Amino acid sequence: MSLLSHPLRPSRKPLSNSTPTKRSIVRRSSPKMTVRVGCRLVYETPRPVPILLVIRPHPENQQSMIQESLDLGNSQGAEEFLDGQGNLTQRWMLRAGQTTITHDALVEVPSHADDINPKRHSVAIGEVPPHVIRYMIPSRYCDSDKILLFAGAQFGGIITGLDRVIAICNWVQKNIHYVTGSGRSDITASEVMARGYGVCRDFAHVAIALCRALNLPARYVTGHLPDIGCFDPGSPMDFHAYFEVYLEHEWRTFDARFNVPRIGRVKIAHGVDAGEASFATTYGEAFLTSFNVWSYQVNPALVSVGDSIDLAKRLDGTPQIRFS
Repeated sequence: MSLLSHPLRPSRKPLSNSTPTKRSIVRRSSPKMTVRVGCRLVYETPRPVPILLVIRPHPENQQSMIQESLDLGNSQGAEEFLDGQGNLTQRWMLRAGQTTITHDALVEVPSHADDINPKRHSVAIGEVPPHVIRYMIPSRYCDSDKILLFAGAQFGGIITGLDRVIAICNWVQKNIHYVTGSGRSDITASEVMARGYGVCRDFAHVAIALCRALNLPARYVTGHLPDIGCFDPGSPMDFHAYFEVYLEHEWRTFDARFNVPRIGRVKIAHGVDAGEASFATTYGEAFLTSFNVWSYQVNPALVSVGDSIDLAKRLDGTPQIRFS
């Protein structure tokens, strides 16, 4: 078991999907919140299998680590590195038999929602940085080349980049229905649009593909989303997928699944699509026999990493925003 306690350094301001009001700008100085995030994964493997694991919070987002522990089970020889997208990745060999992986962390996040950034315009193609161009082309799950005509007809008349993205999110939420358990690892954005339903991963893929069809750089994001300032829907906690769009030389956060500014996101990874931001990639027979995720606001004076998961101590799950 390895205990990790070093802080994450923020490198940019939080991003948004709506024009800020005076009130939202004031919230820049609002107090911080603490979110407890983590997961417990149990794998069964008939023989040794290599694995890549991406479950630690991303080091380049506006979030600060308070406490963190990561237990990889039988992880002799495990190494950690930053992948090509800057995601924290563990690599080792799962031994034959059962392996239990547990991650638990207290993360300090801003208490304002996603809606504090007023910038609106897209970046001219000739000014897109070379490392961002990859987020403008079709990918395995975001097949933007197949929906060019639709995207142009539906959103091409909208002038500013931000307004286009908001219109895309509105269209996705209206026309793609959320169906629990309907996720597939082989379905593309155009196929989701044709069938009309999916999970948060599919919502993100459709929105990203539509953005790229309009020459807006967009990337897939996975992370945790607590229910701060909103009712707990009662469904099992899970990782959440959303996306970021490159506007006026900044990555800005959007969420086609919920389509409202949210508080407390803890980003884990990003990539061109889910293929580059999967929480685990195995190279052989490995069966995920148990999967538990947690993400909820807590008082750090009363909760520590390693404590039992006690939802009676959560501060979120209601429309009222609390700090203690």
